[in-house]
Amino acid sequence: MSRTGRRPGTPDTREAILAAARRRFATRGYDATSVRVIATEAEVDPALVIHYFGTKEALFAAAAGLPPGFPALIAGLATVPLQDFGQVLARTYLSVVDSDDSRNAILALVRSAVSHDKAAAMLRELLTAQLLPVIVRLTSRPDARLRASLIAAQLIGIAMLRHVVRAEPLARAAPDEIVALVAPVIQQYLR
Repeated sequence: MSRTGRRPGTPDTREAILAAARRRFATRGYDATSVRVIATEAEVDPALVIHYFGTKEALFAAAAGLPPGFPALIAGLATVPLQDFGQVLARTYLSVVDSDDSRNAILALVRSAVSHDKAAAMLRELLTAQLLPVIVRLTSRPDARLRASLIAAQLIGIAMLRHVVRAEPLARAAPDEIVALVAPVIQQYLR
């Protein structure tokens, strides 16, 4: 007799679980998301979630992993001329947080970082190991790390207000509008 209503484990099961986890962690955060809810959304038995990932924390780490190509995007910023950096950074960042393919992973980190130590550590690692060093190299100011951190705060704030809080008019603003206003602020930090 076969079970109904739940998909058995197949090669696509792991990806279905990850997709459901990304959506849930991005919309509800770590604490408000349960393994059972993720399993229900993925149409699998909760035991399969544990089978593939072991724990909720391990599932979160896999779901909130950086989108493919993200490290290369950040590394590519190192070659951008100083006078273009604010515009290129703002546009690149918006292309990631506004993309259906990568938004959930980034938002899962941002939303969950306020209440979950692992998420905060993952976000901190992303910033300190990848983004901040690229920005610090652009300015010779003695407070370069502080300036780079303020740029990162600006970007995270945009993601939070645009996609989590959905504050208007930022939530519906065109990327070009945002870039036009944010790029000069980023440039000012670098002077």
